[in-house]
Amino acid sequence: MPKTAAIILAAGRSTRMITDLPKVMHEVCGRPMLAWVVDACRAVGIDRILVVVGYHKEVIVDNFANQPDMVFVEQARQKGTGDAVACCREYLDDQDTVLVLAGDGPLVRPEILKLLIDKTTQERSAGTLATAKLKDPTGYGRIIRDEYGNLTGIVEESDCTPEQKRITEINPSYYCFDRSAIFDALEQVQPNNVKGEYYLTDAIKVLVESGRRVVAVTAVEPEDVLSINSRQQLAVVSRVMESRIQDRLMSSGVTIIDPENTWIDARAEIGQDTVIFPFTYIHGHVKIGRNCRVGPFAYLREGTALEDDVVIGVFTELKNTRFDAGSRARHHSYLGDARFGKNVDVGTGTITANFDGKKIHQTWVGDNVYIGSGSILVAPLHVKSGIQIPPGTVVDNKGEHPESGQK
Repeated sequence: MPKTAAIILAAGRSTRMITDLPKVMHEVCGRPMLAWVVDACRAVGIDRILVVVGYHKEVIVDNFANQPDMVFVEQARQKGTGDAVACCREYLDDQDTVLVLAGDGPLVRPEILKLLIDKTTQERSAGTLATAKLKDPTGYGRIIRDEYGNLTGIVEESDCTPEQKRITEINPSYYCFDRSAIFDALEQVQPNNVKGEYYLTDAIKVLVESGRRVVAVTAVEPEDVLSINSRQQLAVVSRVMESRIQDRLMSSGVTIIDPENTWIDARAEIGQDTVIFPFTYIHGHVKIGRNCRVGPFAYLREGTALEDDVVIGVFTELKNTRFDAGSRARHHSYLGDARFGKNVDVGTGTITANFDGKKIHQTWVGDNVYIGSGSILVAPLHVKSGIQIPPGTVVDNKGEHPESGQK
């Protein structure tokens, strides 16, 4: 692969989303949408990623701090996509090709990026873009071709004639350029459009009119085109991404009984032959082993880990809690900041009281412990292996319970 960098455009503020956050920091399945685009670049071997920032840049920079392959470039004036790319020129000096992507397009797939890079190299083109065909192209720039099918330009919808608006081939903003060619072309772009901005698409027109070859490949599935400019679109894209996550898990041997009524974070890891029942919500870095049963109506939060053959049942919430192999919490419990050993049976309605009003404390439960229904474990607390706690017991570290042997 030629030496390739990526430029991700992430400077804008979405007024339609009515938000104080930079648009690209809104989450899709537990991760900022920008993180999905960055991951797609990394998946094809790109080790220099320039992120163009502007509105509330500090939020983006802080969130992605200490990632050596990422460079943040400020776009001081919000004057369009062409201006944003031009800001990056001084940060690129030895790359052969440059990918340019939108930070609000988290559905981009690595295979499309590889296609763009390979095509640019094979065709020796000044640029390659991936296009899509939509039944309803409203809102997207239109691909203009000549009678031979060659790309002649891209027209943003706000500048389209009525005839051009009927074109169904659109530009989802996936580009790969020869580095020198694109920056030379950008120097010739003028803001001769309705918005008075410097369009990256106008640089493509400059390249074509100067006799340089630019290739447009219809390769993007309609579903993957979706970008985010509103809360409604955020919900649609999140649902698409969730389907991808669940499809990957099911393809690896996980059973998800009702995908449409299940939500699983992108960061979750789930082992073979585990069954996820309906209305389960898994959020954050959660690890679930093999042959587990989770749900229905279970809520597994950040930091939770289940070893093999664990059952977490109806209306049970786990937060930063670990269950060793063979343990059970079948009904109506809150278990936070706790460690349960092997073959523990947690009765209905058990609660770990992990917060004293000032500080969060830990609970440790040994192997082969039975915890009766309605028990409250007041942290910090150690429960020894083999103990049986009667139903309705409050166990704390202030005194000794005759059955539990705890102090």
